[in-house]
Parts: sequence; C-alpha cells; structure tokens
Amino acid sequence: MNKNALSVSIVLPNWNGAHLLEKNLPAIISAAGSVEIIVADDASSDGSVRLLKEKFPEVVVVENNVRQGFAGNVNSGVMRAQGDIVVLLNTDVRPEKGFLGSLLKHFEDDRVFAVGCLDKSHENGKIVLRGRGIARWEKGYFIHERGEVDKTDTAWVSGGSGAFRKIMWDELGGMDTLYNPFYWEDIDISYRALKAGYRLVFEPKSIVHHFHEQGKIKSDFSPKDVKRIAYRNQFIFIWKNLSDYSIACEHCIWTPIRLLQAVFGRDQLMIQGYIAALRMLPNVVGTRSRSSRYWRIPDRKVSLS
Repeated sequence: MNKNALSVSIVLPNWNGAHLLEKNLPAIISAAGSVEIIVADDASSDGSVRLLKEKFPEVVVVENNVRQGFAGNVNSGVMRAQGDIVVLLNTDVRPEKGFLGSLLKHFEDDRVFAVGCLDKSHENGKIVLRGRGIARWEKGYFIHERGEVDKTDTAWVSGGSGAFRKIMWDELGGMDTLYNPFYWEDIDISYRALKAGYRLVFEPKSIVHHFHEQGKIKSDFSPKDVKRIAYRNQFIFIWKNLSDYSIACEHCIWTPIRLLQAVFGRDQLMIQGYIAALRMLPNVVGTRSRSSRYWRIPDRKVSLS
C-alpha cells in the first residue's frame, strides 16, 4: 500500500477542556497541515463548542448532547472521520511538526492496525518517555507496564496519542463503552486487534508532548475513584478477552486469594472494583460473545512485547 494514498483524520475527544483546546489546538492544526481535524465534544458545559466555532472554524465539531464517556465520545468522532487512518490525540497533547509522516509509513503493511507515538510526558517537572507498552499474563491477571522506547513492538497503542486503521477499527467495533468513564479501553481494542492477528507498532520518531497534570481525569476524579475504576476495568478486560483454559484456571484460583489479601490489607478499592465488575457481568458476557468471532490467536501466543 502506498502511504501517500492514505487519507488521515485527527480526532480529539473533549469534555470541558476549553482551556486545553485554546492552548494546544493551534499546535495540532499547525502540525496537521491539510488533514481533517475533528473534535468530539462530550456534552461540555464550559463553552468548548462555542470556542471551537468562534476561534477554530476549520475544525469539524461532533456534539454529543448526552455524556458518552471517553470510549463513546471517541467512537462518535471516529464514526464521523473521513480518513483511512484516524489519529487520536487527547486535548492535553501537543504534537511536534512532522509527527504524522513517521506514523503513516507503517501502514504500508496491511496487517498493521495501529501505531503509537513517543509520548514525552511532562510530570512533576520531569519528562518521562512513554508510548510503548509491555504486558504479560501472570497468575491469571493481565499485567501491563511502560516499556523502554528503544524497540518498535508494543502491547498496546494509547488512545491519547496513536494512529488507527479505520477499516479495522470498524471491524472490531471500536472502543468498548463498558470501560466508561475511562481506562483500559485502548488496551482492550489493542488486545482484540492482536488476538485477531493484526499488528501494533511503536514509532519513536513521531513525538508528542503530553501535559498530564492538565487533564480532566486528575481534575475531576479523586485518586480513590480513579483506582476503583481501574480495578473494575481490569476485571472486565480479563473476563471479556481471556479464552485460554489454563490462564482462566489461574485467574479463578488467584482471585479469591487476591481478594483476601485486599481484605487484610484494607484495600477496599479493589473489593469495590470487583463488586462493580460483577454487577456488569451480563454486559461483559454479551460483548465477549460479539468479540469472540474475531479471535484467531491463542492468548499465550499473542505478542505482548
């Protein structure tokens, strides 16, 4: 495939991020050139839509009148996108010029589903290099962590700074809204793509700057809420995607042990996350059934870097 034949859309999910749009959107527009830019607005109440229409008329605005959560909002933007490749950028992200070209070359390989950027994350006065992930199944749990950025394989591509092939995105059904309001949805769609036999790539020459401290999660959710949601979504991910019998047995053995450890360790957030996931089990079973039609690679053979 000739990369020059690929059309591109950039999608920014936004929720009450008018100040971030005003600060970062000019750099995105500058780096994008003539590429379509879409802001999917998740029923913001801070004047985001008005700002976009007044100051950035060249940007396409998708207005959701009812909150969709991160996954649903992203899906609405991708649905509107005209490009063969959709680049997802958070509103607290600022790309360097030339970041698109490095991403697009990898889509010459028709097996590539997504390509991740090098995320220069500004955290507490330091820059942490993110963007490449590694993962493993351990005692029935999916353990993921930041990987070194000197390799090009990755276990997932971030929904805040990555490019995705739209035809495959649509085939896989987009991000799963089970994970609302946030976390694990990009790991989930990445894992589903790997399990379907597609490839993920990390591209260190495609650079974005990520100002995490400005984001809406930290400003609108307490640390306890964030941790509880992360626990819940970890269970949802496992129950939805795991098909290997032996790993499933490990999960069944170790889950009661981990819950007991949480009781004695007074980690109430894990227990609350587990209960919240149990309440969603019927929905998890439904989405698992829909996803399973694309399973091609056994869990133990999925490349997790």
